[in-house]
Amino acid sequence: MFCSASQHVDSYYASSCAEQLRPRPALDADLDVDVAIIGAGFSGLHTALRLVLAGKRVAVLEASRIGWAASGRNGGQAILGWSCDMPPLEAALGQEGALRLWQLVRWAAGEIQALPQRHGFDIDYRAGHLWTSVLARRVSHLHEWQEQAAQKWGYERLQFVAREQLPEWIGSERYQAGLFDPEGGHLNPLKLVCGLADTIEQHGGLIFEQSRALSYQASGDGYEVQCERGRVRCGALVLAANTYLDQLAPAISRRVLPVGTYQVATAPLSAEQAQSLLPRNACVTDNQFVLDYFRLTPDQRLLFGGGCTYLGGMPRDIAAATRPYLERVFPQLRGVPIEFAWGGHIDVSLKRTPDVGGRNNLYWLQGFSGHGVLPTLASARAVADAILGDDADLQVFQRIKAYDFPGGRHLAAPLEAVGKAYYRLRDAF
Repeated sequence: MFCSASQHVDSYYASSCAEQLRPRPALDADLDVDVAIIGAGFSGLHTALRLVLAGKRVAVLEASRIGWAASGRNGGQAILGWSCDMPPLEAALGQEGALRLWQLVRWAAGEIQALPQRHGFDIDYRAGHLWTSVLARRVSHLHEWQEQAAQKWGYERLQFVAREQLPEWIGSERYQAGLFDPEGGHLNPLKLVCGLADTIEQHGGLIFEQSRALSYQASGDGYEVQCERGRVRCGALVLAANTYLDQLAPAISRRVLPVGTYQVATAPLSAEQAQSLLPRNACVTDNQFVLDYFRLTPDQRLLFGGGCTYLGGMPRDIAAATRPYLERVFPQLRGVPIEFAWGGHIDVSLKRTPDVGGRNNLYWLQGFSGHGVLPTLASARAVADAILGDDADLQVFQRIKAYDFPGGRHLAAPLEAVGKAYYRLRDAF
């Protein structure tokens, strides 16, 4: 179910965060700050928090509600790495540069747990991620990543789980093997958004909802952002609207494609039933091109997703569209009630590499390609540090070439849809 931009979609997250989702005021006057940030999702809020803690005057401008888009709707899986995996990063940056991005995302894996403890809020964090192989021929991918992670990236904590050991981790016959990462985990993304927003405001930052940025222009040494009922003058401007950047910055937005994705949450299961599905309460993904992902919530629901659309729309009945995939993994849940079904759009880049950069006091973060819980935090650190005077990490990101989608928005989506269909067939056969 989709709602207007004045409220969140009817998701499990919105239901679980109802008391925390207090409304923020709209901008209705002119304002002067050190930094203006457009977008109150993970990218914008992480950047804002780091800056306000450093003493900067920050205003966050959100066209709808905090966490309204992908940051408040995603699978909540805090998985180490980047959507493109490491080889494209190594090709673009060399061993040293790619290692720096790996270290950044590993820092983010620890920081995502430390932030709530440091600032006194809860995100329902649970440790553990299991990456699985559906196809026997792809078990080798698990071995290869375990070996590369240790030898190239200095990460030796991955544990291979053979097929005969899988019942200790997952109550499904679908998988051939798995790779367990203790530093990955899962969380409630909208609780993270609410906690970040509250903390920003406690330290003097300003957050305005229902305050769409209509345009911006250079003004002196900084920028002036025009909203519907006010202007914000700032020394530095951060564009963190991801797939909703649209025509505000066409040269940047052409480098990402909005891709629809969706998921469901079952009714609460019994404690015994939930334990039988995921005995160690790890979140799970597979290594199919169009992957399934799932996890348990604290109230014992199975949250299951993986469907995606490249042509902009969503299934008319998300629950019905998702049920066959859920029951393919867990046939013992055949007919289980589905109480929530929702979707949204992620910002996919052409090569699934992050597009993070800055010039002349204008910065942007996008292209997380459906794998953004930890990468947004790592990227926000790079942008915030650059604004504070240390651009070493941002320079690494800017060495990754960002490409426009061929054919523009009109042809890019059909081309991507054809590509997805090919890979889905390859997964099947």
